[in-house]
Amino acid sequence: MKITFEDHDHKTVVVVQGRLTIDEVDTFRRSFQERINDGKIEIVLDLNELELIDSAGLELLLWLSDEVARQGGQLRLVRPSDTVGKIFSITRLEQRFNMHDSVESAARSLL
Repeated sequence: MKITFEDHDHKTVVVVQGRLTIDEVDTFRRSFQERINDGKIEIVLDLNELELIDSAGLELLLWLSDEVARQGGQLRLVRPSDTVGKIFSITRLEQRFNMHDSVESAARSLL
């Protein structure tokens, strides 16, 4: 898994590439906890290049959504690839998250 952060004031655009599985959960959580602690609570998470997500990865996204909301922020997801999108659909988590077709659309919704 590769995570790229682009910080803008209190907003962060994050691109997740590869696999978000149990093996990467701790690294992902630490990276986000540091940013949340620094006041980056408006997050756009680009999942377009995410190849695979397992139940631990899904649980982590739920944690991130709850943690950001607790701090008064918002999480937006950019629609994942077809394979990962099917996982969101099957688990009905697409209804839980605020999904957008592009990073630009997601970022505008945070204004």
